[in-house]
Amino acid sequence: MEKAYKLEFKTTETGMLTVNSCGCSRTEGLHSFGPAIKPHFLLHYILSGKGVFRLNDRSYPLEAGFGFLISPEQLVFYQADEKEPWTYVWVGFSGDGAERIVQEMGLSDQHPVFRSDKGDKLYAIVKEMIEHNTYEISNELKRVGLLHLFLSIVAENTPMEEKETLEKGNNYVRKAISYIQSNYCNPIKIADIADYVCINRSYLYTLFENAMAMSPQQFLTTFRLTKATELLQLTELSIESIALSCGYSDPFVFTKAFKQAKGISPSGYRKAVISGEERRNTENLKGVEEFIRQINEI
Repeated sequence: MEKAYKLEFKTTETGMLTVNSCGCSRTEGLHSFGPAIKPHFLLHYILSGKGVFRLNDRSYPLEAGFGFLISPEQLVFYQADEKEPWTYVWVGFSGDGAERIVQEMGLSDQHPVFRSDKGDKLYAIVKEMIEHNTYEISNELKRVGLLHLFLSIVAENTPMEEKETLEKGNNYVRKAISYIQSNYCNPIKIADIADYVCINRSYLYTLFENAMAMSPQQFLTTFRLTKATELLQLTELSIESIALSCGYSDPFVFTKAFKQAKGISPSGYRKAVISGEERRNTENLKGVEEFIRQINEI
């Protein structure tokens, strides 16, 4: 059983944010919801007690001070503890900017749980939403304003920690890329890069996959071949000299890597550029520009 005071707002508004529902529930032991879906975003915050939230085959045991996100059309299940059932408030919302805002807060289906030590404020906000429950424009604006305030409080805590963790990881990637940019012409290995940024190879691999969608080795190879492409276009250096300038001690290994990546040998690429095959040249130039853009976004 559940003792709840809740409101549903039927609206066709398509603004940045719209309040769809809000409420406060005091549940009995083992009271549950789902498995089921909701048509809009929902944020629950636990005021007291505890329970479990399940999403994508993962279970999150939660207690007072924590909350969880339900995304639209996402199958979820949550249940109160048998001995210490939870009491929680919730706000449902949608709108053109809802998904972007949730993402920028650091919440997602992969990271649906947040924490806040401002439960009194969150409860007061939902209570005030409930009090402004008519469809008068003044009350609609009031509810949207309160929604912004609710989201801002949620964004102050765990989501920021998530962003800090992401930023710390990206900082390792930036340092690794800087090392590669300065040393790609030398016979460096991934172990050298990991040692330079003071993390193990496995963690470096994970960070690069998350930030660049490629492994450190793939990035190093791509960077070297990007530089080789520039040298083939802009200089008359021999293939052997270009290979050495890009960290390849064996020209045969360089030629094999270049052909595998570009679909053409280094000498063939240079001839194509000289003979004025603009389409191929333009495509490769776009590839270089895109790679540089990726680096600059880290």
